[in-house]
Amino acid sequence: MRASCAGAGIKPSTHIEGWEWKRAVPRGGLLLPPHQQIMNTTIVASFRRLLLLAGFAPTLTAFAQTAEPEILPDYVLTATRTPAALTTLGTAFDQISGAELARMQLTSLRSALGAVPGAPNFATGAAGGVTSLFLRGANSNQTLFLVDGIRFNDPNTDYQVSLGGMCLGACDNLEVAHGPQSTLYGGEAIGGVVAIRGQRGRGPGSATVAFEAGSFGTVQGAVSTQGGDAQRAYTFSASGGHTDNDRANNDFDSATYSLRLDRQVTKDVAVGATWRGFVGRYGSPGAAIGFGANDPDNKESESNQLGTVFADLTHSPGLTSHVVLGGQDRRYVSDSGTSETLVTNRRAVIDWQSTYVLNEQHRITGGLTAEANHTRNNGFGNINERQSLLAFFAQDEWTPVEHVYLTAGLRSDDHDTFGRATTGRTTAAWLSRDSRWKLRATYGTAFRAPSFLDLYGQSSFYVGNPNLKPEKARGWDGGVDYFLAGNRGVLSATWFDTRYDNLIIFNFGVFPGTTANVEKARTRGVELAAKLDLPGSTKLRVAYTYLEAENLTNATRLLRRPRNSGSVDLWHDFGRGFSAGTGVAFAAGRKDVHAATFATINGEDYTVVRVYGAWQVNARLAVKARVENLLDEAYEEVHGYPQLGLGVHAGVEWKF
Repeated sequence: MRASCAGAGIKPSTHIEGWEWKRAVPRGGLLLPPHQQIMNTTIVASFRRLLLLAGFAPTLTAFAQTAEPEILPDYVLTATRTPAALTTLGTAFDQISGAELARMQLTSLRSALGAVPGAPNFATGAAGGVTSLFLRGANSNQTLFLVDGIRFNDPNTDYQVSLGGMCLGACDNLEVAHGPQSTLYGGEAIGGVVAIRGQRGRGPGSATVAFEAGSFGTVQGAVSTQGGDAQRAYTFSASGGHTDNDRANNDFDSATYSLRLDRQVTKDVAVGATWRGFVGRYGSPGAAIGFGANDPDNKESESNQLGTVFADLTHSPGLTSHVVLGGQDRRYVSDSGTSETLVTNRRAVIDWQSTYVLNEQHRITGGLTAEANHTRNNGFGNINERQSLLAFFAQDEWTPVEHVYLTAGLRSDDHDTFGRATTGRTTAAWLSRDSRWKLRATYGTAFRAPSFLDLYGQSSFYVGNPNLKPEKARGWDGGVDYFLAGNRGVLSATWFDTRYDNLIIFNFGVFPGTTANVEKARTRGVELAAKLDLPGSTKLRVAYTYLEAENLTNATRLLRRPRNSGSVDLWHDFGRGFSAGTGVAFAAGRKDVHAATFATINGEDYTVVRVYGAWQVNARLAVKARVENLLDEAYEEVHGYPQLGLGVHAGVEWKF
C-alpha cells in the first residue's frame, strides 16, 4: 500500500522539491531549467529532500490512486549529487518513478530492481527471504544503498539490505547509478548506487486506507496521509501484514511506519526530519535439503530504526548547502530453540555538501562525510567493535562547448581500521544538435573494506580471516542513448568492464568455511534498455543484460551471476478506468552452490510470467488484482530454496 502522493496531483517527473519548471532539453549550458534557476534567488531550497523510505513489507500491493505514468522523468540527483538532466549524464543511469511502480504493481525493492538492466537479484525462498543483488556482477555488499541521504549498508557485519522486505511508495523514485561511484559516496559503491528518493507532501491534505488478501495466507493493511504547501509539509504511512508462504516455519509478519516533516523557515533556510521503522518476524526453515534443512524451530526477528534531520541553506544566489544528520539502530535476533544470536548495529552520520555555480557552464560541488559505527554480535565470536570514517570529496561539472558535458571528481576516505583510500571518477557525454542522440563514457575507481564479520567472525561452520585486504576496483563503460521525439521514451545500450583486485569471496571448499581474497576478478558485459510510450496508451519497458563474471585467478565463473538476464513489461490503458499489463522475468547461465554438498553446480534457468490489472471505479475507489507466477513454474533462484508457485492477490484502496 502506497502513500498516495500521486493521487494529490503530483507528477514526480515535473517537480523537484521546491522547483516548478517546464520540460526542456539543455542546449549550451550545463543544464537545465532547474540549473538556471539555481542562479536565481527563487531557488531557495536547492538540494532538498533526498531519500524517503516508505516501508519494508515485501508483499504490499501497489494500491496508489491511478496516476498518469511518467516513463521519462527529467532529472536525477544520485549520479552527480546535483540535479542533472538525463540528456547530460555521462553515467549509465536508470530511474523508475513512483507512478511507474504503481502502474506495474511493483512494491518491493527486489521486484523494482528486476526492471533495471544489469541488476539481477536472487532470493533464498519466498517473501522475506534473504536476497542478493548482483549489479554489474558485484555483490550486494558491493552496492551502496542510500536511504534518507545516508548509507543503509552495514559495513561492520556484511548485513545486506533487506531487498526482499523493503517496500517502495507512490511518492518514491528509484534511482540506480551503474558502475564505480566511490568518488561521491565512498565504500561499497563498486557495482553502483541504489537510491530511494521521495517527494515532500504537497497539496490539500489527503488520506488513504487499503486492504489486500491473496494466496499463501497473505493479508495486508495500510493507512497513509500527506499534504503541504510552500511553507510546511508532512507525509505519514503505516502498514502491516502476514503471509504463510508455502513451507512449514516460513511465515513472515511485518509492521512498518514512515514519517517525514518539512518546514521552510525563511526564504534561505529549509529544514526537515524523517523517521523510519520496521519490525519483522520470520520463520526460517533453511534450505529444503542438506544439513539443518526444514528446521521447524528457528525463528528470526528484526527491528530497524532510522532517523534524519536535514537543512538546505542558500548562502548566495550561486552558493547552496545541504546538511544531513542521521542515526540508525538495528537489532537482529536468531533463535534456534536451544541458542540465541543477537546482532546490534548503531550508526551516527553527518553528511555535508556545498555547490558553487560559477556560471551556466561550470559548477563545483564539495563536502564531507563522517560516520561512527558500533557493532555487537554474540553469535560469531562475540564481536564488539567500533569503526569511524572521515571522508572529503570534490566534483567539477563543466560544459566546455555546446552539447559536451564533462565531470571529474576525487574522494579521500580515512578509515580508522584500514587507513586512507583515494578514489576518482571522470565522465563525458556528447548530445547531438537535435537532442536525439547521446554518446557517453565513464571511468571510475572504487573500494570496499572488509567487515568485522569477514575478519573476526567465528562459529562452528565459519571462521573469519584477519589477513584480508580491502577490495579495489576500476571500471569503465561506454554507451549510446536515443531519445524519441515528443518525450516518448529512450533506447539505451552500454558496454561495461570492471576489474577487481583482492575481491573478497566465501570459500565453500574448506570446513569451517572462511573468507579469502581473489587476487584478480573481472565483470564485463552489455546492458540494453528500452522505455517507450507507444501509441494507443501503451507502455513498454525492456531490460536485458549479458554478463561475464570471472575469477581470473583460477579461471572460474563467479557464483550466482547469470550470463543472461532481463525483464519485459507491457501495459495498456483500455479506457473507462480499466488497465492491464503483463511482465516476464528470466535468468540463465548461472553457477551455484549445492545446498547439501557445497559443490559448484549449474544454477537453474527460469522464466516467470505475471499479469496485473486495475479498475479505477471513481476518484476515490480503486480495485486492483494480480497473478504472480502465472505458469506455476517450479523453480529455485538459490539452490535448495524453492520459490512460490502461482499466486492470486486482490484488494481495494479508498481515498478521502
